[in-house]
Amino acid sequence: MKRIIHACTVVLCALLTWNVVAEERPNIVWIVVDDMSCHFGYQGEPLVTTPRVDKLAKEGVVFSQAYATAPVCSTFRSAMITSMYQTTIGAHHHRSSRGALKNPLPEGVKTIPEMFKEAGYYTTITDATGTKKGKEDYNFDYQSADLYDGIDWKKRATGQPFFAQYQLRGGKIRNVETWLAGARADTDPSIQVSVDEVTLPPYYPDHPVIRDDWAAYLDSVNYTDIEVGRILDELEEKGGLENTIVFFLTDHGISHARGKQFLYEEGLKIPFVVWSPRHFPEAKVRDELIAHIDLGATSLELAGIPLPETMQGRPLFGANAKPRDYVVSARDRCDETVDRIRSLRQGNFKYIRNYYPQRPYLQPCRYKDAKPFMPVLRELHAAGKLNEAQSLQMAEIRPEEELYDLSKDPWEIHNLAADPGYLPTLSDFRALLGRWVMDSDDKGRFPEPEAMFDSDMAVYANKGSKKKNPDYFEGLLRNIELMKKWRGEGK
Repeated sequence: MKRIIHACTVVLCALLTWNVVAEERPNIVWIVVDDMSCHFGYQGEPLVTTPRVDKLAKEGVVFSQAYATAPVCSTFRSAMITSMYQTTIGAHHHRSSRGALKNPLPEGVKTIPEMFKEAGYYTTITDATGTKKGKEDYNFDYQSADLYDGIDWKKRATGQPFFAQYQLRGGKIRNVETWLAGARADTDPSIQVSVDEVTLPPYYPDHPVIRDDWAAYLDSVNYTDIEVGRILDELEEKGGLENTIVFFLTDHGISHARGKQFLYEEGLKIPFVVWSPRHFPEAKVRDELIAHIDLGATSLELAGIPLPETMQGRPLFGANAKPRDYVVSARDRCDETVDRIRSLRQGNFKYIRNYYPQRPYLQPCRYKDAKPFMPVLRELHAAGKLNEAQSLQMAEIRPEEELYDLSKDPWEIHNLAADPGYLPTLSDFRALLGRWVMDSDDKGRFPEPEAMFDSDMAVYANKGSKKKNPDYFEGLLRNIELMKKWRGEGK
């Protein structure tokens, strides 16, 4: 009996201590936006009006050289939620582990929300409205209830700190007519972007369809700012902002021919802002290279939660902050389309390694081919109406290596890999990437088992069912067979 009383006393004391500590620990909020590159007002985009995000940047800490470790949603999010490279944990293939075969997390790897829960935090994931469950999209076997207590941080216990994720549609708004119409109806007409105002990157042709799509994208940036404002206003009104650290970032770049799914700046470089006047009263811009997996490690560190020794993300503040000498990003299978590309950014240079050089850049992909710009690009290319820069992404084969000096060539148009004068630089990058592949245990160096591919494709093909969308379904089946054919040919 005495032992029971003693045990209860210990538990009670621990709970009382937790309550005291909990009230001092900061709340952590992640605002994560889909499919959006560096096109906010604070980043110099003249056609958008983004006062709320700009205010976060003006008052917070801006990381001007932030990179996604993956340029597509599920692989990015798998890395984000574990603070590990998706290639290390076997979550590098987009929308994998959806079928009968599952990818377990490696032993010892936990998700960030689970670590927050174990430390006494109330964990939530929601959409921009705060009323619906937010996007998870993780490429490993998990139970959502193990990660999240709910969708509303306001349901936490009195004095309990919270870890809240807000998932915004971002650039995806332009892909759905009703979403875009609703966003534009909810936006002041005076700030909506005119098609005539749009200036496209030099690697895209000046075509009405592409201009219209880009204007819709910029309108989605404007609307994202409105959603961010609503989230911040509710946090302030409900008393959840005073002791809160807000992280604002996007999951990768715009869904375009050279953006999402690829390792150029348009696909990888992302906004990344940390805001909390209480914890970071001095606004600043930091120009060192960071990887998006540093988000999780930084959040845990700021909450006083110990980091696992094997965690690859790095805290960005405090005594344990350790600058990165370079950042690595990876693209692997996206839906049915098999690929393997790695990039390494160090200093002013970007090195890209294409492991399937005999395949086109824009391999058949039902998701990407359904975008309005893709038929236009293919038609103009076939008619010989694209200039050299605009033809780069349309090539039927690729160089094994690409090297760009971003200080002189920010659009990554002039590949220096074949220039003898850059051979020493190229050799250094080869060695760096080779060491990273081995040191990080990049599982992309092994082909995906065909059984896993078939397992995921069974779910994907069923999603685009023959009855609902026969053309999409038949095209998807053709692409799957083509991937298997090329694999058999060693292409």
